[in-house]
Amino acid sequence: MYLDHYGLKELPFGITPDTSFAFDCASQQEALNTLLVAVMGGEGFVKITGEVGTGKTLLCRRFLSSLGESYVTAYLPNPALDPRSLLLSLADELDIPLDPQISQHQLVKNLALALLGFARKGKRVVACLDEAQAMPLEALETLRLLSNLETEKRKLLQVLLFGQPELDKNLSRQSARQLLQRITFQYRLGSLSRGEMEYYLAHRLRVAGLAGGRLFSRGALRAMFRASRGVPRLINVLAHKSLLLVYGEGGQQVLSRHVRAAAADTPACRRGVGSWLGGERS
Repeated sequence: MYLDHYGLKELPFGITPDTSFAFDCASQQEALNTLLVAVMGGEGFVKITGEVGTGKTLLCRRFLSSLGESYVTAYLPNPALDPRSLLLSLADELDIPLDPQISQHQLVKNLALALLGFARKGKRVVACLDEAQAMPLEALETLRLLSNLETEKRKLLQVLLFGQPELDKNLSRQSARQLLQRITFQYRLGSLSRGEMEYYLAHRLRVAGLAGGRLFSRGALRAMFRASRGVPRLINVLAHKSLLLVYGEGGQQVLSRHVRAAAADTPACRRGVGSWLGGERS
């Protein structure tokens, strides 16, 4: 592709969550600190919300990688499951052997015994549920009941919910009021500021192997922020497409026209694009 052209070792703007490219903006660091404080304190439920593309999955992976050997973790990337399937998935993540035909009562009992066994070994169990806005309320309630299990000192299971703002709407329902009261820590991820976006681009290029030089002009940066609204995933998409366009022309620097062309080809950026497509050419 364009790696040799720009002197890069790997693609700098992939959209898959890669912790090696993690950028410590204020929002991400504050959210990570919130998670660590909550888990070390033994809190039952923690909620992290953010719009699409703001880095929830990357945050979750960073958090999991930061935990020591005293933690046993379960990561459920798609918890849109009925209560039974959710519990079976949790057991599978925790390497708890169960008969698939096990009754619901025995399933909960076996999970409870396994959680108690982890506690006796000095292990803390943390379950991270990504895309939690898609979870049926019945499944959330099942997790709440399971999280009731505790020793005299702490909970046997800590649950971290990562979801889009729709999760807040789901939890505001009358039927979810007991779970809502269990959420002791929460954080809302935001977009990057203009300054953070510039550092973000430079950081990812540096990690990818860029030795020097400015790849994005000032005009390109202005256009990038305007089109992406500071959303990291959109920044990655626009930056990658812009670099492709410059490479195709045999150039070395991204200009605002390249970013505008990339935005016009990106459906998520089209809202509001028409008002500035004919702007600066720097």
